[in-house]
Parts: sequence; structure tokens; C-alpha cells
Amino acid sequence: MEESVVTSGNRGTGPETEPQKVRRTSSWKKNMWGYLFLVPAIVIFIIFLWLPILKGIVYSFYNVDFVKGNTFVGLDNYVKIFNNPDLWLSVKNTLYFMFLTLIIGFWVPIVAAIAISELKFFQGFARIAAYLPFVVPGVVLYGMWRWMYDPVGPINALLGLFGVEPISFISDGRFSMISIVFMETWQQFGSAMLIYLAGVLSIPRDWYEAAEIDGAGVWSRIKYITLPAMRSLIVLMLILQIIGTSQAYQSQLALLDGGPNKVTLTYALFTVKYAFTQLDYGAGTALGVLMFIVLGILGVIQFKMNREDY
Repeated sequence: MEESVVTSGNRGTGPETEPQKVRRTSSWKKNMWGYLFLVPAIVIFIIFLWLPILKGIVYSFYNVDFVKGNTFVGLDNYVKIFNNPDLWLSVKNTLYFMFLTLIIGFWVPIVAAIAISELKFFQGFARIAAYLPFVVPGVVLYGMWRWMYDPVGPINALLGLFGVEPISFISDGRFSMISIVFMETWQQFGSAMLIYLAGVLSIPRDWYEAAEIDGAGVWSRIKYITLPAMRSLIVLMLILQIIGTSQAYQSQLALLDGGPNKVTLTYALFTVKYAFTQLDYGAGTALGVLMFIVLGILGVIQFKMNREDY
């Protein structure tokens, strides 16, 4: 009895047996072409993503000068940016922008996806109509919304019908960031809506049919079937939106260049100004490294949450 136990234990922890080696070799040969097809993608990934990241980390400790050459300055770039009061202002503006996008924009694609999934007719047309704003070019988008937000534009004309005085949506610091969030929501919700719609349509229809037989209405089906089934997807999209909005700067740059009075100066825009306006690439890369660390932590959180769900 003891010999059989020892033998079986050694079989699992001892050296590989000949059949195991044969199986591993055959598995490698079977999947070899798949691994080879991955090599170009991995090489491109390393060259165009990880090498720039590593170079950015290195440059954050240098005074970058393309004429006189780079000079090692240690932590001076980090000291410089931490002593700049605009850093904390940009962090606060970025957090405010992220908060607004969650309050105003995060639920819009969820509601749109559920509403479209409940349509009996014209569902395909509704999908296309919801996605169309996403394909509008940036130049056209910013020009169109600047005209719409104008004191004599269509939005103020509509508000005027209700006796509301014209509002300076862009130049008034109280409304600038909110106006940008509404514009971003209008353009971006279509792509997220398609992802949510795919999640809704993947839910077994038998669940809805059983609920209808039991007399459940639309809201009950959404509350007890749709939303619980989409919980993992909603959490994933939440993390992705937080990561995406933390890097926002295009709208703030195109519409207001961080104004008025720096109320739309986000962290990413602050980084761009350091690197490409002041031409201080060392400090700009230091800001990028700090953002990389924060986004890396969020990525790890997302990975752990997905691993727990699946």
C-alpha cells in the first residue's frame, strides 16, 4: 500500500516521463505555425509600444535637447512638474471631467442599447443612426458644436423660446467642461452602444420568454435579467471609460486650448503643452510616466476583476 502511494506521488512530482515529452513535442509541432504567425504582431507591438514607453521612462531623467544633446538631470524634471501649480489644477480638472462623463455619459449607451434591443421594428436603422455621430471627423465635429454653442446658435435659440437668456457655453467657465462632456457623449456613445447591444443580444431569449409568461413587464425584465447579465460588461466598460477619459485632451485643445482661465486644462493637455508648446520634452515625458503608472494600476485592477468574473 505504501509503495503504491509513493510511486503515484513521484509520478506527479518527478521528472517528465517519455510519453509526456512526446506529447509536449507533438503539441509544439501542432501549434508551431500559430506561434510563427504571432511573431510579426509581437515584434510590431514591441517596436511601436514598449520601446517608446521605455525610452520615455529614460528621457524623463534627462534634459532633452536635439541640438546640444541630452543631459542627465536625475529627478529634476519630476521636481519641476510637482512644483508647478498647474499640475494639481490639471489633475483636479481631469477628475472633474471623468466625474461628469460618468454622471452624464456613462449610462447613455446602456439605455440606448437596451431600448434598441426592445424595438420590434427598425432595429437596424436605429443602430446605424446611433452609430453615425462616431464617424463624424474631428474638425467637422468641433466646428459644428462651436456653432451650436454660440450665443446666437441653435441651442440658445431653442432656450430662448422658453425665455432663457443666451448662455456662453464655451467662454463661461461654469459651463465649459459640461459643454465638452455633452459633445463627447453625443459623438462617442454609439461605439459603446454597439458593445452593450451585443451583450444584450447574447442573453438567452428563453429567459425573457419565461419572464413574459410569468407576467414580467419591460422594466422587470431589464432589472432582473438584462442588468444582472451585463454586470461584468458594465464593470469592464466602466474601467475602460475611466482610462480613456483620463487621457482626454483633444476636445479641450480644439475648442478652448485649456481655457477659459485653465478650467478645461486636463492632465493630458498639460502634458502636451509641456512637450510641444514649451518644448520641454524631459518634463513632458515625466508627466507621461506618472500617467503610465496610474493607468497601469487601473489595468491591473481591470485584469483582476475580469479574472474573478471568468
